[in-house]
Amino acid sequence: MDVKMLIIHPEKCNNCGDCETACIQTRTSLTSPGLSCIRILKDNEDEEFFFPIACKQCENPPCMATCPKEAIYRDDELSWVLIDRQKCVGCGYCVSACPFGAMKLDKQKAKSYKCDLCKGDPECVKICQPLAIEYLDVEMIKYPNMVLLAGKLARLAKP
Repeated sequence: MDVKMLIIHPEKCNNCGDCETACIQTRTSLTSPGLSCIRILKDNEDEEFFFPIACKQCENPPCMATCPKEAIYRDDELSWVLIDRQKCVGCGYCVSACPFGAMKLDKQKAKSYKCDLCKGDPECVKICQPLAIEYLDVEMIKYPNMVLLAGKLARLAKP
């Protein structure tokens, strides 16, 4: 199976908030409409720069490493990092450990939550008109980077 992930293009984000709204509408397990799994960071000094934040599905997720109840796990087939909400005790260690601010805590239910990629059909991607959020095959993402690196190495190797 192809492994896919969310790719964020902050330069395309216009702060419309449609991604946050779409996420909230699909999250029936959350207790508050303000608990979106994706959120837009805003630069207070530069009113033109916005950065959507969502789970990066880390290769070695710090949230998973810090969970004392092993409630955070990697789905072997899809390679997604997910939360078993039955095991989660809401300690918040995962929230503190996430370097991207993508883990969140529903204080009312005392459960952590994060993006689960809408089970492979992310609503935020479907609704994002400026195409600031994409859902791409990991191999497609790596390829341009490999080409760029190869070009740099070739220039270095020339006498």
